[in-house]
Amino acid sequence: MTVRVVVGGALCHEGRLLAARRSAPPELAGRWELPGGKAEPGESVPEALVRELREELGVEAEPLERIPGEWPLRPGLVLHVWTAALLSGEPAPLEDHDELRWLGPDELDGVDWLDQDRPGVAEVGRRLRDGRYGGAGGERRSRLHRGSHGGA
Repeated sequence: MTVRVVVGGALCHEGRLLAARRSAPPELAGRWELPGGKAEPGESVPEALVRELREELGVEAEPLERIPGEWPLRPGLVLHVWTAALLSGEPAPLEDHDELRWLGPDELDGVDWLDQDRPGVAEVGRRLRDGRYGGAGGERRSRLHRGSHGGA
């Protein structure tokens, strides 16, 4: 069986991580994840990350590094988590999400993450606490509200 990679994008900006709340499918709705999706045939995982963040959030991002490990999603699909820097755009929930939140490293346990995302999120949190990915922010929090307007 061929195994396809699903990339989870740990989008980091100013010392915070972007969390996305699922709106579909029904069994995942209301839980939080790292945005992303399947790498297409012939596409590298970093290329898939850039494409998926553009499609799902309307932003341009730069892949930084892969978080060690892979997590099974279902037969034939495994999750790889990559950190990414926000280059341009204001994230908006364009596909499969109804809310986004920027979370500091000490706020990561405040949302109900999908089980397979938890190990990657924990590692990104450790790295954020160490000052990687845009500083030791975390005191300032911004919430992006429902809808595709991304208002404050």
